[in-house]
Amino acid sequence: MNFQEISDYIKYLLFHAGFTEAKAAYTHVIIGLLGLLLLCTLIWAVSRFFIIRVVKRIVRKSKSKWDDTLYKFKVFRSISFIIIAIVIAKASPILFRDFPNWREFAVAASQIYVVLSIMFAVNSLLNAILGILETVDSLKDKPLRSYKQVAKIVFYLVGFVFILAIIVGQSPIYILTGFGAVTAVFLLIFRDPILGFVASIQMSAIDLVRIGDWISVDKYGADGEVVEINLTTIKVQNWDMTITIVPSYAIVSESFKNWRGMQESDGRRIKRFINIKISSIKFCDADLYNRLMKVERVAPYLSVRDQEISEYNLINQVNKEVLVNGRHMTNIGIFRVYAEKYLEQNPHINKNMTFMVRQLQATEHGLPLEIYAFSSVKDFEGFEKVAADIFDHLFAAVPYFDLEIFQSPSGSDMTSLVQSIK
Repeated sequence: MNFQEISDYIKYLLFHAGFTEAKAAYTHVIIGLLGLLLLCTLIWAVSRFFIIRVVKRIVRKSKSKWDDTLYKFKVFRSISFIIIAIVIAKASPILFRDFPNWREFAVAASQIYVVLSIMFAVNSLLNAILGILETVDSLKDKPLRSYKQVAKIVFYLVGFVFILAIIVGQSPIYILTGFGAVTAVFLLIFRDPILGFVASIQMSAIDLVRIGDWISVDKYGADGEVVEINLTTIKVQNWDMTITIVPSYAIVSESFKNWRGMQESDGRRIKRFINIKISSIKFCDADLYNRLMKVERVAPYLSVRDQEISEYNLINQVNKEVLVNGRHMTNIGIFRVYAEKYLEQNPHINKNMTFMVRQLQATEHGLPLEIYAFSSVKDFEGFEKVAADIFDHLFAAVPYFDLEIFQSPSGSDMTSLVQSIK
């Protein structure tokens, strides 16, 4: 028997029991509501038993993980609510057929309930799909949350259109045609989601940013790891453990730095320099030569180089009384070789990548001697230790070559100078 037949049978019994038409109508509604409540309770109880006992047991025994995710996000339970909503929608017009005003309201309310139930079920399904996709290794670094949010917005808009159509009693197509007049308003309201969605597609298409990337966005003060990519924002956990929110479209439209290339390469670049005091640079005399011959890293170089220079000066009959004549070694050149040898012997420097010690343009702060190399240790703490160890050693080694490091005079330096003059 369907709802119509049951309803007719109840009214038949009421009329034969001596009820007037008015009393029979009200009694029919009350009995129908109680029966509908009982039926919905029974459906809920059966579905709950089926979900908790049967489905849960099947999910536990299954080797696949996707069904666990569907159960976790209550997708099966959402389906049971859709069934209840459909039952109410089917019964409402029959239950209130003797009350036209109530019938119109009950039908509209039950239809809205069906739409809302479907929307909640779709929401649970999208959450479950996201949970399943996040377990796929090849998709872990993709902006899946952005796509989920876009899908939710689309479904919510569709649901809103259907609810509005039910309320005004018009076709959803009629409602959609009326949206043309308010398109500009919607574009203004959803400006950030639209820009964020476009940015998410661009980021995914050209692989700009992934979850887990280290990025630096100076404008927003972000410098850390990407922990979440949403439709309109990117959440960055900075190295000081603070959180910075960066608009998604800013990554596409503005400048930022992604350190992924460094992390995926075989080394992280060290590019720092020491300012050598220019007045301390000189030719290498016999005394300095003899002292540096005891330094193991440059002794072989000094022997070979000294022989080459001596042969050149002898062949060209150079007047050695003036040092600028002919060829001579300099303390800065020897120190540069020493630094290169030191880098070669450092186990944390990748020898297969560029490494050199070079001079930069001299400035009012001296002659910059730059260390350009790549550390095989790339994590933040380890890299800084490697770089610090290199420069700790080089700073300490500079005086052995009769060189001085340039340092701007401090207040105590000026005080000492004045006192020395007095």
